[in-house]
Amino acid sequence: MAVGSTIVVDAVRAADPDRYLSALYAPAGKRAALFALYAFNAEIASVRDRIHEPLPGEVRLQWWRDVIMAEGEADAGHPTADALRAAITAYRLPKAAFDNMLEARIFDLYDDPMPSRTDLEGYCGETAAALIQLAAMALDPTAAPRFAELAGRAGCAQAITGLLLLLPLHRRRGQCYVPADILVAAGTTPEEFVKGEGDAAAERAVAAMIALAREHLGAFERGASALPVSLRPAFLPLALTRAYLDKMEKAGRSPLADTATLSALRRHWLLLRHAMRGWAPL
Repeated sequence: MAVGSTIVVDAVRAADPDRYLSALYAPAGKRAALFALYAFNAEIASVRDRIHEPLPGEVRLQWWRDVIMAEGEADAGHPTADALRAAITAYRLPKAAFDNMLEARIFDLYDDPMPSRTDLEGYCGETAAALIQLAAMALDPTAAPRFAELAGRAGCAQAITGLLLLLPLHRRRGQCYVPADILVAAGTTPEEFVKGEGDAAAERAVAAMIALAREHLGAFERGASALPVSLRPAFLPLALTRAYLDKMEKAGRSPLADTATLSALRRHWLLLRHAMRGWAPL
């Protein structure tokens, strides 16, 4: 394995262990593309962690946009960027999807509240769902277009669950991904939610978010039995989503203060089970 490839794989293993494990179930010849996509996603998802002001973050996202849109064979001098460009070229991945993903990530750099459920689902669609669909296109470009809607459901379920797992971090930062309309229905506001005021209302809002994630997950699972084996690795991280949501709903394990975790053994078992058997009809 080339040094650059090793760096990319190691980056995914460190930043996104669930997607790292799922990529191992892809055919050997397809893994490089999945690791490139997942390393890119980890890079842009963590920009907020490395900045103190939004403007440098926007500059960094623009750098990625320029690298992706650039024509020619010249290396970018960045292992993940070079691997991503190679994957885009090899599998004819649509650059517009990456542009939309980068645009959506600008939201992460600021502390503006998520306006509505529709806005949240749009954010999930341009980030997690797009990533699933791009991975599917690399795995099987013929079959992937038929499952774009399923990728949308899967991405919403996965992303909303991920945002719930990150709730304590986001509240410390002053970020609020829980839509304002859900918060109002629960009897609170983005400002109160971030400050930790109105615990009962905040718990109702979290319960609504869990229900929303389960709604999308259920829709995905109802259609997932039709997924061809060739596309399973792209959707495989969804094997863990229900287990994370179940953990969040256990008594005394509120996502507001406690980040749900799964043991390595359970994660491996769930991934193996779905990699081998897929999703049985509900």
